[in-house]
Amino acid sequence: MSLRSALLVLLRIAPMSGYELQKLFSQSVGYVWHAPDSQIYPELRKMAEKGLIEAEEQTRGNVATRRVYHVTDSGEESFAEWMHTPLKYQRTRDAAHLKAAYLESVDHESRLAFLNDHIAHWASELQCWEDEIAKIDALTTPMLNRRLEVTDDEDREKTIAFKRFAYEGLAERARTEISWAKRGLELADRFAR
Repeated sequence: MSLRSALLVLLRIAPMSGYELQKLFSQSVGYVWHAPDSQIYPELRKMAEKGLIEAEEQTRGNVATRRVYHVTDSGEESFAEWMHTPLKYQRTRDAAHLKAAYLESVDHESRLAFLNDHIAHWASELQCWEDEIAKIDALTTPMLNRRLEVTDDEDREKTIAFKRFAYEGLAERARTEISWAKRGLELADRFAR
C-alpha cells in the first residue's frame, strides 16, 4: 500500500481539504498505514499532476481560500486497480525481534526492561484497537459514519463488518506480541540463575 492509496481511500468518501485529510488520516487509515503529515501535501500535488484527483479552490471567510480535493475517474480506476492487485508482501524489519535474538548479550535487568517495555507498548496498542472496535460497534467512529453516509443500505453491514475485521487483526497481533514477550520473561528468568 502506498500513501496514495490511503489518501484515495479517504477522498472516495467525500471531497476534503489537505487539513481535513491530515486530521482524518490519523483517526482512520493512519492506524494501519502511518505517514507523517509532511508527506500528505506533496503526495496530493503528485496525485493532482497524475490526474487522480482535482483540486478546487474554495473561499473561506473574506480573504482566505482552501483547496478541496475530489477523486477523478482516473483516481477511481487507480483505487480499483490497487484493490484487485495482490499484495507484494515485504520481508519484515522488526527491531524488537532482532534485539530479542541477542538478549544473551545483556544482563538480566536489561532483558527484563526490554521485554516489559515491549509488553507495555503492545498493551497500549491493544487498548487502542479494542477502543476502536468498541467505537465501530457503537457507530461512533467519525470516518466510518462518513463512509456509511455514502454507502448503499444493502452494503452497510458489510462495510461495518470489514472495518471491524481489520481492527480485530490488529488487536490479535498485539495479543500475540504480548504473549511472546511474556514467554521471553520466563526464558529470561530461566537464565538468570
